Amino acid sequence: MSYKSIFTIVTDPVVAASQLDTAVAVARREDAHLEVLCLGVDRTQTGYYYAGATAFIHQETIERAEEEAKAAEAWVRGRLGSEDIRWSVESAVAQLGAIGSLIGARARFADLVVLAKPYGPGRGQDAESIVEAALFDGQVPVLVVPDGVRELASTRRIVVAWNQSTEALTAIRRALPILRAADLVDITIIDPPTHGPERSDPGGQLSQMLARHGIKAEVSVLARTMPRVSDVINRHARETSADMVVMGAYGHSRFREAILGGATRHMLEMAEVSVFMAH
Repeated sequence: MSYKSIFTIVTDPVVAASQLDTAVAVARREDAHLEVLCLGVDRTQTGYYYAGATAFIHQETIERAEEEAKAAEAWVRGRLGSEDIRWSVESAVAQLGAIGSLIGARARFADLVVLAKPYGPGRGQDAESIVEAALFDGQVPVLVVPDGVRELASTRRIVVAWNQSTEALTAIRRALPILRAADLVDITIIDPPTHGPERSDPGGQLSQMLARHGIKAEVSVLARTMPRVSDVINRHARETSADMVVMGAYGHSRFREAILGGATRHMLEMAEVSVFMAH
């Protein structure tokens, strides 16, 4: 397994530097094609006229979104012009309520989507919607990159959050190309159940599976000494100088649309290193 199609979405060049640098690094290492979608978002409506709206206002907001998309495309072309990878870029416009269908339809043909951290300064509701759309509508793994992370070449140590769930195992399988490149994979288990199937050997079968892929792995069993599991994982990643966290993405169904679960959202809010997620 390898990544041959890397996809990223740029809405604001100011917050896209880290994600684009990481996407380029992954594409170069995997000899993959990088596809960039520059998206202008109409944030004033969700697919219908609000009370008192006029056709003029509607047209004005669409034109503004188109200008933002074209400006982002120009920035991306300037940034990628000297790179020695295969890449392509295009622009599109979407209303806030239609992001899911657009991103889902495009992301589903990628092997990996690289996105900026959806929470923090300069991020709006559209940033979270894009992550959700790629994960749940596109059913593709997503690598979320915090500000300041410039590349993926330094993944010496990776923390894998293991809770025996289908989502966690899916994320691990999707992350195999990245795990193979790491010096060490830390299978991190928090408060394993005393009566679970792995009670006598937590993480043993997963460690064996990874070893058969040529991955060096060790197991860390931690106590839940903080209110949230995500707090424990982030602290462990920080204390062990990990470069990435791999975890399953969990969501809730609302009006037939999947949204990030609270634990996943908090993990992304507090993440200091890149987070690889799959559902």
